[in-house]
Amino acid sequence: MKDTETLYQHGTLALLVPGLFDGTITTKELLNHGDTGIGTLAGLDGEVIIVDGQAFQAGADGSVNTVNGDATMPFASVHTFDNQLPKTPLAAMTMPAFTTWLQTTAGLKNAFAGIVMTGIFNRVHVRVAPKQTKPYPPLTTATAAQPEFTRENVQGTVVGYFAPALYAGATVGGFHLHFISDDHQFAGHLLDFTVMTGEVTAQVLPNLMLHLPTDNADFMKADIELSGLNDAINEAEK
Repeated sequence: MKDTETLYQHGTLALLVPGLFDGTITTKELLNHGDTGIGTLAGLDGEVIIVDGQAFQAGADGSVNTVNGDATMPFASVHTFDNQLPKTPLAAMTMPAFTTWLQTTAGLKNAFAGIVMTGIFNRVHVRVAPKQTKPYPPLTTATAAQPEFTRENVQGTVVGYFAPALYAGATVGGFHLHFISDDHQFAGHLLDFTVMTGEVTAQVLPNLMLHLPTDNADFMKADIELSGLNDAINEAEK
């Protein structure tokens, strides 16, 4: 029986803050733990969106690429989508209205949840982290200038997570959402959208399995400064 109650997360956003961008899990290994999710490739190379067991990368040049099984990631979250859950129809709304509505409707406060929304969008606005090379800069430096892209009248899928504020640092407190169009020509980390019509599934995930890259020497010896950690994450993710 498939485990539809566990969020599997490799790495933490806290380890990205000082610039630990080495890939420490292969895509093939990650997909053993779920068929739906988000992440980034080694070197902070773009935005990863995983749908139906296939990983795609949104590149900083605006391209969307299939990710092979040998590609590695420093941070990623996946879960197994429960297709038996009901899908809630959506009215037309903006992204801020959507997150407020969903948090209330699904009772999202103190539990993790996987979010999958399909729909037709008037407008989608995304950004993409540019690839970094060693010696890696801190996260806020790496993401200070990120390409942004906009697409109008697009059909696609939003994938991501809601995390309780208590777990900020391990991940993003609140919503962390990525987007990919149905034609796989447009994708990225969501900054804003206006949806015309669609449906959403909020899958509560009572279990968190956190896998740390303990075989990576840089991670094992890194001093991660807690002061300002969440501010740095929020600045990079906004």
